[in-house]
Amino acid sequence: MKSLVKEFTKGIIKENATFVLALGLCPTLAVSVSVVNGIGMGIAATFVLLGSSLIVSLIKDFIPSKIRIPCYIVIIATFVTIAELCLKAYSPALDRSLGIYVPLIVVNCMVLGRAEAFACKNNLISSFCDGLGMGVGFTLALILISAIREFLGSGQILGYTLFKGFEPVFVFGMPSGALLVIGLLLGFFNLLNNKKT
Repeated sequence: MKSLVKEFTKGIIKENATFVLALGLCPTLAVSVSVVNGIGMGIAATFVLLGSSLIVSLIKDFIPSKIRIPCYIVIIATFVTIAELCLKAYSPALDRSLGIYVPLIVVNCMVLGRAEAFACKNNLISSFCDGLGMGVGFTLALILISAIREFLGSGQILGYTLFKGFEPVFVFGMPSGALLVIGLLLGFFNLLNNKKT
């Protein structure tokens, strides 16, 4: 049980895809303009991570080693298609906001990396915990970045004004603002890790 908790929490803290491994930064930069977008992308990525990790873990012994990467990509693409169709059906506005970045989860290094580095070498339950932890860590990172950008760029979070008279800094709503926020957060988390060691 202790090892399963460790597999789950490592994706949130020790091996966070965004702040530690710096993976999946393309969708992070693009969709983190609002918290709603961050939550939507995080849920979609978590669904794909969970589904692909479970399937890869189940069929790892049947996939020939020479074609394992193409097989993983087909599995990941299947779950991405499911996520994209669900978004189109149940949340068309969010689907339009996320745009091309949901289909691009197929080639996200974080998802393929978990299939190659973890799910193909571990059992079903460990792979589930790993996939869920990485997805939750990615979602939390997106929410943090999105909240900072949305507040500084528009003066609101989820449509609510927090401080009256706050003057937004419009650069945070632009791609350069995303780079600035991610850079500062990466520096902050590196500083925390260096103090721990």
